Amino acid sequence: MKTFISDLSKKEYPFNERVSAKTIRHSVLSLIQKDHHDFSHESYLSKSELNHYREKAIREYLLKGKKVLTELENTVLTSMKENTTLADKIEEEEQKVTLGQKIADKVATFGGSWTFIISFICFLLIWISINAFWLINKGFDPYPFILLNLILSCVAALQAPVIMMSQNRQEEKDRDRARKDYMINLKSELEIRTLQEKIDHFITDQQMEQQELQKSQTELLNEVLRRLDSRDRKD
Repeated sequence: MKTFISDLSKKEYPFNERVSAKTIRHSVLSLIQKDHHDFSHESYLSKSELNHYREKAIREYLLKGKKVLTELENTVLTSMKENTTLADKIEEEEQKVTLGQKIADKVATFGGSWTFIISFICFLLIWISINAFWLINKGFDPYPFILLNLILSCVAALQAPVIMMSQNRQEEKDRDRARKDYMINLKSELEIRTLQEKIDHFITDQQMEQQELQKSQTELLNEVLRRLDSRDRKD
């Protein structure tokens, strides 16, 4: 297998891992040259070494005004370093839902629906009608319906904390979703920034190549003119 020697670490790597310094954006190249002063535009390094300095450059960018990176920012850095898609990783993460949480969600969903409201109104009307009209206040719960008030108080006392449990879980899901959105947006911003630097670097290199080509063409044209001029003088 064909290999090459990295000018950065002087180690041997597969040839398909070789990266020219000319293709490295300036922010990363400056970091490399801080550690290796002899590294020039004519040098080569491996992809793994380049990824290390890319991560270092992004880390320094994120650390502006901070002392340490957050867990979310470290996750984004890992994703960029490993060249993986962050959205797929986030979608694969599933929270384990306990039986109590499932019951709380169903109670909250049912308690906030028109089905519950209409059903409960019908229950109250039937209860009052049976005791007040059919049993003429001599039944199991005569007016002022003390047993009904007790049932309503028990339902309210149990329903309120269950709904609060469901709301707390929903807030936790919203916070988790916000964290995931932050990670995706942060990675998108860093990728766009990296892409913009690459484009700027590519445009700069193209301009330099064009200038070199124009210079060579000018020198060649001057040489041709000198030869023609010398020939005319001889004639």
